Amino acid sequence: MSDAHGHDHHVGAEGRGLWVSLGLTLLFALIEAGAGFFAHSLALLSDAGHMFSDTLALALSLFAAWMARRPPSARHSYGLVRSEIIAAFVNGLVLLAVVTAIVVAAIERLQHPEPVAGGTVMIVAALGIVMNGAVVYALSQEQRTLNTRSAILHVLGDLLGSGAAVIAGAVIFFTGWLPIDPILSLVICGLILYSTIQLLRETLNVLMEGVPKHLDLRAVGRALAEVSGVIAVHDLHIWAVSSGTLALSAHIVVDDIAHWNALLEALQGLLRERFDIDHVTLQPELWDVSAARGRPVILIHQRGA
Repeated sequence: MSDAHGHDHHVGAEGRGLWVSLGLTLLFALIEAGAGFFAHSLALLSDAGHMFSDTLALALSLFAAWMARRPPSARHSYGLVRSEIIAAFVNGLVLLAVVTAIVVAAIERLQHPEPVAGGTVMIVAALGIVMNGAVVYALSQEQRTLNTRSAILHVLGDLLGSGAAVIAGAVIFFTGWLPIDPILSLVICGLILYSTIQLLRETLNVLMEGVPKHLDLRAVGRALAEVSGVIAVHDLHIWAVSSGTLALSAHIVVDDIAHWNALLEALQGLLRERFDIDHVTLQPELWDVSAARGRPVILIHQRGA
């Protein structure tokens, strides 16, 4: 019995965009919170609260990016690349808490309206659109991982919040209709909630070592089984070590073990080029295919099946 491995622990450099985003977000969160209290605007205050959560999220993302660059060790053979998945999951939970708090405050404001300085809200929120746009651009220059995606999701929520605050401020300034402030806050919460649930589903799938959603386990198994020299594939597992590193292990039933080295190279090339899977562990077996029916295998693929 033998194992063959193809490893790729490369982790893209992250940092500059996250640092710039952290500084801009913290500065504007302080400005927006002060303006929100002065203007009595729930839209501004909720957006400021969201931005303070963004500050924590970006700090967590920076820490996770640093951890992910640490090399593999005897205790952590993959390195600490999964720290970015944990950071994305925590950020998702923080977003859920922020959305809940804003919804509660919006309902309270609908029941007990308060005067809002519409002009101040418009000015500050317009500045927020510019700042959040700059932050989104800075983050878009980073490697696209679940970690940076979670950070971008936080900031996009702020961008939407600033846009809603501009609309709320304009409506209040020109018409005096106060309910628009909490109503738009609830609309933004709905948009953020949808994206947050999608993010949490993806991070949970990685943490539970599920098959990445863009891959079909059976399709990968059939592709391996179609390679000349392969009789069957079983005990096939595919999972994501991190959002940038996919791993696969499988038992490969062959007709001639003497040709294993050439066959291994062909299988690794297929997985790398067709499915973008670089971290591969394949175990060759000389095995009577008919015996597979009585074995407790997870999955079997045979040529022509």
